[in-house]
Amino acid sequence: MSSARSAAITLALFRVVTGLLFALHGASSLFGVFGGNRGSGQAVEFAAWPGWWAALIQLAGGILVIVGLAARPAALLCSGSMAYAYFVVHQELALLPLNNGGETAALFCWSFLIIAVLGPGAFALDGLLRRRTAPDRGELAHAA
Repeated sequence: MSSARSAAITLALFRVVTGLLFALHGASSLFGVFGGNRGSGQAVEFAAWPGWWAALIQLAGGILVIVGLAARPAALLCSGSMAYAYFVVHQELALLPLNNGGETAALFCWSFLIIAVLGPGAFALDGLLRRRTAPDRGELAHAA
């Protein structure tokens, strides 16, 4: 297997795992499952700012990233939401992530930024849809 193919498959696995972990955070906060919001066993109050909206971004963005549909814009939105979480929620507690509890926010922020910049890798719906909607190159050659 070529190194480019290995990189595309590795990036796809990274995308799926990162998106899954993020979506689980969102489901936890929105529906009170998997321990609920911040381990409380409860869901975030509907439409409460910013928690409910962040959870919605986590769930929807995580699912889009997992399947690779609009993966770059979804990953950019997810990255931005985690940057917001870090600087608004965690940064005021202490400077370093180790001291302010912001390691997860920082890691998600940078992980999603990598996906936004590099793309979704292999096995993404974006690529499948692009191939299905692109005109057949053979048809273009015969038309000329």
